[in-house]
Amino acid sequence: MAEESRGIKETLWDPVAGFGVTFRTMFRKVVTEQYPFEKQPTAPRFHGRHQLNRWPDGLEKCIGCELCAWACPADAIYVEGADNVDGPLEGEESGRFSPGERYGRVYQINYLRCILCGLCIEACPTRALTMTNEYELADDNRKDLIYEKSDLLAPLLPGMVQPPHEMLIGETDGDYYRGEFKARAEAPEQQEGGQ
Repeated sequence: MAEESRGIKETLWDPVAGFGVTFRTMFRKVVTEQYPFEKQPTAPRFHGRHQLNRWPDGLEKCIGCELCAWACPADAIYVEGADNVDGPLEGEESGRFSPGERYGRVYQINYLRCILCGLCIEACPTRALTMTNEYELADDNRKDLIYEKSDLLAPLLPGMVQPPHEMLIGETDGDYYRGEFKARAEAPEQQEGGQ
């Protein structure tokens, strides 16, 4: 008899008790985030996509030292440095891309390998590389997840001139690094070239 009553309880009461839990949760506050349509703000120090920064005149901060590539534990960064060349040369890219002696001619970050740890940011001596709050890095093919220098460079803001050009806000590269910016007269061709 005990077995029969136990079978009836399991058969009738247990499913009702289970549905009772579901029924109670229908009236609770919803905690689900509507992610693609309503995005939550990230923390200020969130480690997202990388960005190569510029000086206020448009020159790149990257000096091609490759310290970020050496610091990367996932071997996700590839940098090829080149010398800045003042004046026209035949067959070579000429002009100044950064205030220093060198600049990063090729800069790639492979987001298939990157673990977004931020060690590259700590290694950068000029604060050329920082991390943004952009976290949507998914794509439908592998090739698009290897970001080139053009994908990583910060956009030109008003008043900036597209490199290559001479240093416009300081006499030496030390002025740039110390933040001692002095206004210099721009050549007319440089003003037109940036627009």
